[in-house]
This record gives sequence, C-alpha cells and structure tokens, in this order.
Amino acid sequence: MDASVLSTLLDPVRLTVAGAVCGRARSTVEIAEHTGLESPVVLQALGALRQAGLVVATGDRYILPEVTLRQLALATREAPEPMDDVIGYGMTDDERVVLSRFFSGHSLTQIPTDHAKRKVVLQRLALEFDVGTRYHEAEVDTTLQRFHPDVAALRRHLVDEEFLGRDHGEYWRTGGRVPSTG
Repeated sequence: MDASVLSTLLDPVRLTVAGAVCGRARSTVEIAEHTGLESPVVLQALGALRQAGLVVATGDRYILPEVTLRQLALATREAPEPMDDVIGYGMTDDERVVLSRFFSGHSLTQIPTDHAKRKVVLQRLALEFDVGTRYHEAEVDTTLQRFHPDVAALRRHLVDEEFLGRDHGEYWRTGGRVPSTG
C-alpha cells in the first residue's frame, strides 16, 4: 500500500464509510443507516474505497478487513516522513537538501557527525531564537526538545559553533543568519 491509499481516507465521508465497515460486513442500506448518509453517497465512497484496495465486497456486503488495516499501519510506519516545509524556510536550496537528510517531519532524526552538515542543522535551529532576547536554559531546552531529545548536545553544539552565547545559565543568539522580515 502506498500514500495514495491514505489520501483516500482523508475525505470525511470515505472515512466514515470505512469506519462503518471496519471489521464488520454491512450492506449499503446498513451503512447508510449506521452513518446517516444517503445511499448514493455511500455507494460513491465505497467505490473509491474499493478502488484503493481498502474495502472488499462479499456478495451484497462490504468489509474493510483487519488484515488490510494492519498492512496499512505497517506501510505507514515504515515510510519515511518528508521534512516539514517549515524546517527549510529561510535556508538555501543546498541547505534544504542537507536538512532533508536529517529531518523527518519536524523532528531531527539524528545529529550529524559531519561538521559541515551539523553546522547547517545548527544554523536552522538557531533561527528558533530571537536576536536580542536572553533565554534561561530551561527555555532553550524546551525549544530544542521540539526537534530532538538530546537537548544538552544540541545546546553544547550551538554554543561551540557560536550560534548561541552562554553565561550563568542564560543564552542568547550570537551568530547565524537573521530571517528577513519582508
């Protein structure tokens, strides 16, 4: 199963119909009664769900087999999530390529060991901190935690690479680019 199968379920009507036949065979009349949808709407949704391979017909009844849901869950779990577009905002095309290797969705999957790649990731993380604002260590940790659980390593790298300054538990931006306002 691929991502197009999931997109089939993004429609609220198709999702409602899929829920009505999940693990239990029902006729179109039963689905309409169960969901409160009109029969033509149910038939249209069933057609899309059958075409996507989610629902199977057994006589005059339709069912979304449990095994299909398991396969869908496995395929979804194994598929890498692309980098969130927000992560690449304010970065060059080359930097976005590097970031796409280390971000899944909004999460940093690993801290790069290669110095140049790590600097690109740190440059991106530095954009989370406003120039001229002082942050307590807990605030820095909260911000970094949104991206990766090893906040101590990220904090240390940000200071070592001079993206953040540190003194007595306070941090501030000392380097990196400033996003344009216009």
